[in-house]
Amino acid sequence: MEQCRHLRCLTDRIHFLPPDERTDRPILAAISGTKQTLMLDTGNSPAHAELFLKELERHGLSQPSVAVLTHWHWDHTFGGERIGAKLVAHEKTKAVLEKLVPLAWTDEAIDQWKDKSSGFAFCAEMIKKEYGAERNISIRLPEIVFQESWEADLGGIRVVVEHVGGDHSSDSSVVFIPEEKVLFLGDCLYADLYGRYTEAKTRALLSKLEKYDADWYVLSHEMPMSKAEYQGYAELLGLVC
Repeated sequence: MEQCRHLRCLTDRIHFLPPDERTDRPILAAISGTKQTLMLDTGNSPAHAELFLKELERHGLSQPSVAVLTHWHWDHTFGGERIGAKLVAHEKTKAVLEKLVPLAWTDEAIDQWKDKSSGFAFCAEMIKKEYGAERNISIRLPEIVFQESWEADLGGIRVVVEHVGGDHSSDSSVVFIPEEKVLFLGDCLYADLYGRYTEAKTRALLSKLEKYDADWYVLSHEMPMSKAEYQGYAELLGLVC
């Protein structure tokens, strides 16, 4: 799994660190403009974020000045304390993160999740693997909050963030880079933590995503998909739901 530790190029201006299933690390990405660099999600731990930042440096890429959170789940947000950039998130994302700030992260505390669903049990197991016995987790809150959408001009390249919701997490947002025709989906097309899909939410979400003219579609726990691959994925999901 050494390939998960090295930065890859998706386009000339978009680089990403592949997902790592061993501790459920999602894709982290950098969108580089002439003025600034934007980071997509902050990783599942400071160590994950640190790896990404070092890879940017190794490739001669600028450090991010802003980072967008696709949703609140631990694997996408717990690396925030290591990131010097300002954090951008949907208002629902911030609201949930605020509730996580006072929580304990001991074995006893997170073991209580196991009775809720297999999804919660999986998260508990992965947190233990990622952090080990010394688990000093600090939740960082976003400084910039939006309700429906947020946009940024990075210098010759734009980023459009839109709240789309879905079964996986109601605060899910997607990130579109029009000039590169790349759409980062986060986890929005996955089931909820109980493994469930609802027909209404799934069909509404797929309908929202149809408006994006992308050549590459990126789900956070899979390698980037071509347009044809995404269309097959979406068609299958539509049939299931």
